[in-house]
Amino acid sequence: MGKYHGAPINKPRCGAGALVRISLPKRAAAGLAGILALLATSQHPAMASSSFDKAYANWMEADRFAPVDYGFGPSVRPPAGRTTSRQTAGDPVPNGGANAASAGVFGAPFAWPIVAIHAALLPDGRVMSFGTDATGSHTGTLVYDVWSPSGGADPAAHLVLPNTTSTDIFCSAQSLLWRTGELLIADGNERTASEQNAAQQQVSVFSPTSNLLHATTPTNFARWYASLIALPNGAEILLGGRLSKGHAVTTPEIYTPGQGWRLLPGAASDAAFNYDNDDWYYPHAFMAADGSLVQIGNDALFSLHTDGQGSVTTLPTPIPMGLHAFPTVYFATGKILALREGAQAVVVDINGATPVVTKLAALSQQRRFANATVLADGTVAITGGGRVPNALVDVAYRAELFNPATQSFTLGASAAKPRLYHSTALLLPDATLITAGGGAPGPVRNLNAEIYYPPYLFAKDGSGTPAVRPVLLSATANLLPGQTLTATLGSANQISRLTFVRFGAATHAQNLDQRFFDLAFSQAGQTLTATLPANANILQPGYYMLFAFNGAGVPSLAKTVLVTN
Repeated sequence: MGKYHGAPINKPRCGAGALVRISLPKRAAAGLAGILALLATSQHPAMASSSFDKAYANWMEADRFAPVDYGFGPSVRPPAGRTTSRQTAGDPVPNGGANAASAGVFGAPFAWPIVAIHAALLPDGRVMSFGTDATGSHTGTLVYDVWSPSGGADPAAHLVLPNTTSTDIFCSAQSLLWRTGELLIADGNERTASEQNAAQQQVSVFSPTSNLLHATTPTNFARWYASLIALPNGAEILLGGRLSKGHAVTTPEIYTPGQGWRLLPGAASDAAFNYDNDDWYYPHAFMAADGSLVQIGNDALFSLHTDGQGSVTTLPTPIPMGLHAFPTVYFATGKILALREGAQAVVVDINGATPVVTKLAALSQQRRFANATVLADGTVAITGGGRVPNALVDVAYRAELFNPATQSFTLGASAAKPRLYHSTALLLPDATLITAGGGAPGPVRNLNAEIYYPPYLFAKDGSGTPAVRPVLLSATANLLPGQTLTATLGSANQISRLTFVRFGAATHAQNLDQRFFDLAFSQAGQTLTATLPANANILQPGYYMLFAFNGAGVPSLAKTVLVTN
């Protein structure tokens, strides 16, 4: 067990409407009790986490009963015709109280049409999310939602559409294609007569211009829980995933728009995509300056090369034990924040020939299935999670903020809803953070979302009033790495900082599309100029948000810049 040795498969799918529903509260309760007992009695943290996750994995995806929360409490439906004054593209920010400038503020929860298991920021600033039907069930007949942030909590801000590709994209992989501006969605779930959660190899593309999904060339291997990572040439590499229980897919493959998929047999690796160690589960890999990918596994680091037939090697750098349930995020040039077992965190520096791992002070608590998102100023906001992956046990309601300058964590504001397994978080162009989803299955099916307003949006005088933003009128829309960016301010405010944040695509505690850069710049009156990094492996082509900060550290609304290659 532990790997798939066969040739690429092409197997028929079950009907799009097929569903195996397990609604057994007693069984679920017994399973949870057993898991908690494992966690409590084990004397070794790594063994406890391993035993815990293996037991939990046997039932965590069963589509079982859980109350629905539309944002007003479990089983309470939103009032008919409810709207909100929030918001027009980043303004107004609510009054946050005395701690807003240090902790930020969560806005009131509001209804979301589905459980947002997957969420991606589109080139036009909207958010596309998918993962369940309108009841929060992960059936084979999913719908998807396109949300306009300028509409806030108003139901009219959502465009909910049926998935007409007949492909179950539950627990698939997604990444934004910069050459076309479309969202690539690879593989996902398949229900068979013997297994509720098998893999499939269908591939869909979402077009923001038409708001429609269409099918494209399928993958060589059927995969469930795989990762898509963007490459500088516009291609995407698909890593990991499992074929069925006990069988990981160990051979990566690359998608090139207009050409389809090709395998990398030289990069097949039982170690890098190990089944028993859960390294097949949404592998966390990041592009290094030399064009290789550094994969952060649960107990080792790997270097993967995509040229020719591909290759993979195990790196000598040790790293504390991790789990698939912990997020990693690229927060500065060549630097990755990775949460690990036992409320630990490390920074993995991939700028040199060999990665360097630096252990940080502990987080406030264990955060399984949290989300880690780089904010407009480079701070990493860790939201949601808990000691138990998908139960209301030691839930982390407070945001935890990682400061790259001090390499330390501080606690932020508290959310109202538990964001556990199947939750998502994305940075928006107004410099706020949308947190959504959780459930399907879960203790609650969160058909709701919350907006987190980070500390940089508030006055520093303790009043909690929204800070005055600088105004960014325009920016160069399309650039190559190494070229000069020009931006125009709405007034001659002195700008203290210019940041560049790659659009995100989040699911299952990972957001591999995000990258963050501070840009050196000069200002002449209302004109800003900055030269982009020249290495396309570092400044990966794609869609970026450009933020200008005033002297008080307050960001503008973002302008979108497309970096091509």
